[in-house]
Amino acid sequence: MEENLPVKKGFVNKALDFIEKKGNKLPDPAILFFSLMIGIWIISAILSNFTFDVIDPRSQAPIQVINLLSGTSLAAFLSNMVTTFTGFAPLGIVLVAMLGVGVAEHAGFINAGLKSMLSITPKALLTPMLILVAIVSHTATDAGYVLVIPLGGVIFYAAGRHPLSGIAAAFAGVSGGFSANFVPSGIDPLLQGFTQSAAQIINPAIELNPLNNWFFTSASTLLIVIIGWYITDKIVEPRLKSVSVEVNADEQPTMDKLLPKEKKAFWAACLVMIVCLLALFLWAAPADSSLRSESGDLAALSAPLMRSIVPLIFIIFLIPGVVYGLMSGTFKKSKDIIDSMTKSMSGMSYYIVMAFFCALFIDAFTKSNLGALLAIKGASGLKALALAPEITIVGIILLTAFVNLFIGSASAKWALLAPIMVPMLMQLGISPDLTQASYRVGDSVSNIVTPLMPYFPLVVVYCQKYVKSTGIGTLVSMMIPYSIAFMVLWTIFLLIYWALGIPLGLQASYEYIAP
Repeated sequence: MEENLPVKKGFVNKALDFIEKKGNKLPDPAILFFSLMIGIWIISAILSNFTFDVIDPRSQAPIQVINLLSGTSLAAFLSNMVTTFTGFAPLGIVLVAMLGVGVAEHAGFINAGLKSMLSITPKALLTPMLILVAIVSHTATDAGYVLVIPLGGVIFYAAGRHPLSGIAAAFAGVSGGFSANFVPSGIDPLLQGFTQSAAQIINPAIELNPLNNWFFTSASTLLIVIIGWYITDKIVEPRLKSVSVEVNADEQPTMDKLLPKEKKAFWAACLVMIVCLLALFLWAAPADSSLRSESGDLAALSAPLMRSIVPLIFIIFLIPGVVYGLMSGTFKKSKDIIDSMTKSMSGMSYYIVMAFFCALFIDAFTKSNLGALLAIKGASGLKALALAPEITIVGIILLTAFVNLFIGSASAKWALLAPIMVPMLMQLGISPDLTQASYRVGDSVSNIVTPLMPYFPLVVVYCQKYVKSTGIGTLVSMMIPYSIAFMVLWTIFLLIYWALGIPLGLQASYEYIAP
């Protein structure tokens, strides 16, 4: 008889196992957000008694911590609780998108698409393809969180691989590689606007191109795909071999061949989707299109097209899903369509509960001004060190990654940091474009390891679909290798990119020459 000897684990696996074990002992995410909210209340009450000499760049006035335990604040908390929850941006994005995606999923359209894709995609290239798609999904703002990440699990499961590794790879691409994209998106002009305003503090005449980081973010796409591919196949998936998958077989895609009726329905649904996309293109193409912003830009966040991404996802998946369901026989009456929406919403009930407490916590953290105080203090400390430009760039990345653990919004962090960091580094001869690129790297690499990121609980829910015992620690331990590798290698890549003098983007420069 063979003797089963225990497998020796290296330092990395032992460390990740420790993090997973300790992390899973944390309270349920909903309780965690509630506890943190209470903690914010108490800290705000204490710090509100102190005066800070830190200037808030948004108001140009000394920052003041707001006491959330005062009678006025508690009254406002109770009166605004409902609107705070219903106004929580990720909630609406998730639910509306999932209505359309749910119809396509339960009709069998997504299942058929996966079978078709897997039949022509080599198994060895499944990981890089998924990460690439996840990166490109940034163009549709937050669509990747509600579309690509769950599909990562489905695709890997259908291919006979561990679904959690597919979710991890997709999460790494969508969130960890947030600033790696060769397709311009709304985040480009949004960040550029804050950067330009901050730069004009030193030089009122300076103007920046909205795509001032486009060359760098495009080149970063290949870097993130390669790193993510290696981490997924060599570190994350091998650690999941002992984790059993528990799913309802009738709800998961299989690798059976499509029946003739299903093939006909699939291609008809694809044709309908193409027609929908073509109609959208023809609507958006004219220079005076109603989908453009007032300046005629399609990529600006103020453009109706960018503000309609989630409803468009709903429509573009709903219509082909209905067509496939009716032609394949999955849907026999109109009530079947509504039932598919209901079924997709039932799976979101746990997320809705977590979103309630998450919304209240983020609202408290914002209104207390503790997040702003933390960000500005950190930036001021970095300035006081007066380090060499190369080290300062690394410091920006580390500072941004740290602040990102507490303030998830990329635009909110940059609104706080840009007025301090951009003018400071301009005085050191570093261009606003390079400062912004450094910020974007730091903002991306820590997204995937902070439970306070609004979509983090949703990814936990995706994992629990396959492994019921998945907790915060499980997800964090899976994502830490991505986060560390992205931070180290992406930072090195930026420094080499800078040293070689390669342009960062359109009309971008490395050195700022004071007038």
